[in-house]
Amino acid sequence: MSLHPDSAELEPALALLDARFAQTVVVLPSGERVAVRDTAAAPGDAPVIVLLHGIGSGAASWLFVATALGTQARVLAWDAPGYGASTPLPMAEPSAADYAQRLHELLAALHIERCVLVGHSLGALMACAFAADTGQHRVSRLVLVSPARGYGGADSTEARRQVLATRLGKLRDRGIEGMAAEAPGRMLSADASPSARAWVRRNAALLSPAGYTQAVRMLCGGDLMGHAAMDMPVLVACGDADQITPPESCRQVAAHFGAPFESIARAGHASPVEQSASVARLVAGAANLLLNEEST
Repeated sequence: MSLHPDSAELEPALALLDARFAQTVVVLPSGERVAVRDTAAAPGDAPVIVLLHGIGSGAASWLFVATALGTQARVLAWDAPGYGASTPLPMAEPSAADYAQRLHELLAALHIERCVLVGHSLGALMACAFAADTGQHRVSRLVLVSPARGYGGADSTEARRQVLATRLGKLRDRGIEGMAAEAPGRMLSADASPSARAWVRRNAALLSPAGYTQAVRMLCGGDLMGHAAMDMPVLVACGDADQITPPESCRQVAAHFGAPFESIARAGHASPVEQSASVARLVAGAANLLLNEEST
């Protein structure tokens, strides 16, 4: 029996995933399910960090960031509704606020009162919707990594139409497997390691067509810049080789929120995979943690 071509590159990460960032499924009072990965190894009074993944990924994309932070903080990452074992949202065209409501239900079920909230790419739309409304009292600091701005603004009608047609067309024509094969080339820099490429491809291959379709519709209807200034400190960061949410776009997001901007060297869009140590240090700073070099 032939092995998957990425098997050798994936083995160390998969072992770490099982050992230090294991998945549980939380059943909400409504009966909906949310798959969550949790370091759960830090002291009981440690800060909580909640990580929201992007459109082409899942909770496991945060593995290396989470394990770097997990000795000093409780770090959780969800599979968003419609991803992995998480129940999809009931509407065909959910808004960022709908995802934020599910996050609110999850954190309430886990009795998490305060957290540093980190959103990557599409996860930034969810994070902002949560921090601006339902979750204001739960978020002590907001970190947006390569934030997707969405196409819901009044001046984005044509772009919204094109993005919807292009993304759903690729899903129809190439399927999840074909999209996963292309993901490393789009999401990583030209210098990314073979292991980073394998991890991005593996996580993209686990997408659900239905969950991805809902997320595309949310992206097309979302408007990050429609939010006013947040009530908590905000940090915006972006890989210096990001071609999906380029640095200039992310600088504009930072300026909109009056937030500092950090460039992540030698990273494409999937910086939590490609430059996990740098991303972990940024998040640690937001959570007032001091990481040693061994952690990262």
